[in-house]
Amino acid sequence: MDDSGSPLFTAHGGFSTAADQWLAFISFFLLPTTNCQQYCHLLSRIQSSVNFFFQHGFCNSYGMEGPSLVILKEEAKAFIGKKILEASGASKLDKDRITGQTVRDLKTWGKHFLIVLDDCAIRIHYLMFGNYYINSRHPEKIPKLTMVFENGEWNNYNCAAKIIEEDLDTLYDWSTDVMNDDWNAAKARKKLEQNAHMLVCDALLDQTIFSGVGNIMKNEILYRIYLHPESAVGALSPQKLDELITEARNYAFDFYNWKKEGTLRKHWLAHTKKICQRCHLPFVKKHTGTNPRRSFFCTNCQVLYETTNGSEDPQTSGDSPQ
Repeated sequence: MDDSGSPLFTAHGGFSTAADQWLAFISFFLLPTTNCQQYCHLLSRIQSSVNFFFQHGFCNSYGMEGPSLVILKEEAKAFIGKKILEASGASKLDKDRITGQTVRDLKTWGKHFLIVLDDCAIRIHYLMFGNYYINSRHPEKIPKLTMVFENGEWNNYNCAAKIIEEDLDTLYDWSTDVMNDDWNAAKARKKLEQNAHMLVCDALLDQTIFSGVGNIMKNEILYRIYLHPESAVGALSPQKLDELITEARNYAFDFYNWKKEGTLRKHWLAHTKKICQRCHLPFVKKHTGTNPRRSFFCTNCQVLYETTNGSEDPQTSGDSPQ
């Protein structure tokens, strides 16, 4: 996939229309300037380069937030029931420990991808810039963890991999995962009420409250509900709090669907944008929160809710949406 989530290399070994379009685009400009023999020779070389570039140059690297891991779970399901024939890579994970074990299940919890084996599990966190290739490899980078099966291979890059010995149902609270069927909105609300001092930008990225929500999702959720990222959780009305919780889950599934379609970036309304499409005013780009992450927001339509003298009475600035 490209940085907008567009699928560029198909699972069947063929190339998507993106590669074909690039090839047609380049050949169009070659045709008038070359004779037939030169054209065919150059086209053959370009086709080989374009194919390699689209096969290896892109991967599922952009926005490895909760929904992206659900997509990975679907893409890697062919390895369920298969034995790990070989494990290698730069990770310090004990490769001998997992070699010979069978993949029993694949699970996700937020940004943790979990590969359930016979007597343990592998946890993979793709960090800020992690990615993976199934049945292909990056032409230059060394994988952190490669697993070879009888029906293919799975290469993971720029990630943290760890063996988990504990029972996953004991270790993970599945009800905090915004993509999980067991998601519990009431539990999220209770945690928010217990952390009234938090800024909403921090709350959305708190994986114990909204497991799976990442920075792209944060910016888009807050723009959707007209909420300034530096608003205090405790200053929100009950209705606004409900809206925040509801849209966190709603946007997670929109993210999932758009990334599968290859249209994720086309749907961004706030993240990396420069102009508010509602107000036609410049966005503010600012690192916000106690663990600063990039925020993109409009100070005109995204309302700032602040507490006064430690109370929870909201003091708002900006224009409230009609």
